[in-house]
Amino acid sequence: MTPIASTFVAGPDGVWRIEVVEPVTGASLPAAPRLSVLAGHVVQPASALWAVRGSTGHQRYTRRDEAAALRAVQAGLDRPAATWASLIPIQKSAAWWELAQDERRAIFEETSHHIGASLRFLPAIARRLYHGRELGEPFDFLTWFEYAPEHAAAFDELLAVLRASEEWLFVTREVHVRLARQ
Repeated sequence: MTPIASTFVAGPDGVWRIEVVEPVTGASLPAAPRLSVLAGHVVQPASALWAVRGSTGHQRYTRRDEAAALRAVQAGLDRPAATWASLIPIQKSAAWWELAQDERRAIFEETSHHIGASLRFLPAIARRLYHGRELGEPFDFLTWFEYAPEHAAAFDELLAVLRASEEWLFVTREVHVRLARQ
C-alpha cells in the first residue's frame, strides 16, 4: 500500500462542519467551524485554528489473517450515505512506546481485542488510521471514521468498547472531533 499523507485543517472553510470538539483525555483542540482534509503535508494556512498531520503506513499490530478479515468487510471512504465523520487524534504514553513491539501487540489484540471488537462494526463504519509520531506531530495517531447518521449509535458503542480496553490505559491525550458533511 502506498502511504497516504494528509493534513486535517480546522478553520473557516472545509467540506466538513465541526459539530463539537470534545476533549476525552488531556488537553482539547480549539473549537472551529469547519474542517478540510487536504492531500499531503501542507503548511497550516494563516486562517486555520489548528492543523494535524499524519500518514498511513503498514499495519503495525495486525497479523496477515486479521488484515485479510478487515479488507473483506471494510467499506471505503467518501460513500455518499456516510455524511457523519469523526477525527480522533490520540497520543499514547511514554510507557506504551517503551514496550517492545510484541508487548504492544499483546495489549492491542490479545488483551484488548482491538481488531476483533472492531470487526463487528464494519462495514457500517469506515476508518483510516494515520500515524503522526514519526512526523514529530503532537498526536501519535489520527483515526478518521465515516458513517451514515443511522449508524451513530453503533459508532458510539465501538468507541465505548475501545475506551474500556487495557490499551486505553496508555492514552494520555484524546480529542474527539465530531463532523457532518454538507
